[in-house]
Amino acid sequence: MMKANEFEFNGLKLNGFLMLFLNLIVLPLIIAGLCFFLAQYYINLAIAVGLIGFVFTVILLCGFYTVQPNTARVMIFFGAYKGTFKLTGFFWAHPFMEKKKLSLRARNGDLGPIKVNDKIGNPILIGLVLVWKLKDTYKAMFEIDAQTMAMTNNNNDKTSANTQIADTLANRMVAFGNFVEIQGDAALRQVASQYAYDSNEINDSSLTLRDGGDEVNQQLNIEVNKRLEMAGIEIVEARINYLAYAPEIAAVMLRRQQASAIISAREKIVEGAVSMVKLALNKLNDESIIKFDDKQKAAMVSNLLVVLCADESARPVINTDIE
Repeated sequence: MMKANEFEFNGLKLNGFLMLFLNLIVLPLIIAGLCFFLAQYYINLAIAVGLIGFVFTVILLCGFYTVQPNTARVMIFFGAYKGTFKLTGFFWAHPFMEKKKLSLRARNGDLGPIKVNDKIGNPILIGLVLVWKLKDTYKAMFEIDAQTMAMTNNNNDKTSANTQIADTLANRMVAFGNFVEIQGDAALRQVASQYAYDSNEINDSSLTLRDGGDEVNQQLNIEVNKRLEMAGIEIVEARINYLAYAPEIAAVMLRRQQASAIISAREKIVEGAVSMVKLALNKLNDESIIKFDDKQKAAMVSNLLVVLCADESARPVINTDIE
């Protein structure tokens, strides 16, 4: 039974330069033999030598392939997966072995702002940036329909110079990118629905999308990786890069935030004013500068609070009525 995950290719693989040198030696010998038999009028032998030489040359020339750093070749022999080859260099394998190329390099994915509902139902716009790469080439090639998706993408791109070649590396990687974006969209919707937009919407100290930071991103990373595991794709980083209220409620929420900010500021002002009034009364009483009865204390407290809590600068009124 075939393994359902990636393993190393252990089949026949030869140094490409050695086989190229062999080809350069054999080809002149075949041509020389063909000329010799034609000169001796051995037509049948000449035809046989020519056919054998042609087949041998084609076999040699069609087996060459290169592997660049952070790329891999998925080796397929008549539909059977034979392993993944990752050694870098110039190699040769027999031409009946398919050598599908995959990139193991990191790629970016920018999922534009989408409209979702947060934990309490407010519509918000949220965006996501992903850094991903292939981790398991077997799952990437055979667990999802990457080749059909690559053909579909190629057929939709009528301006491409390679519209007749559907199963190329670029098209396969674009297909993987589309798969990542769709699964990232689903994961982002699920995670966003678990948190409120900000703490003004909830009464407890739960995490929110605005102040959750790394914890929300970590949860998002886990969720996206869980969805992409079946495709052999690893998420290196998943991070929210855009967060705002949806346009239909943005103005209302802005006024609410402004009101909350004003209330918080007023609370600070009143708290500071009360402490200053208390300090003034205690100072006057401790140093016996002046004695106040309860009515005078109340008037002084009222005046000081008005001065300290007012939006505008105080305009003092001097009382000249001396009894």
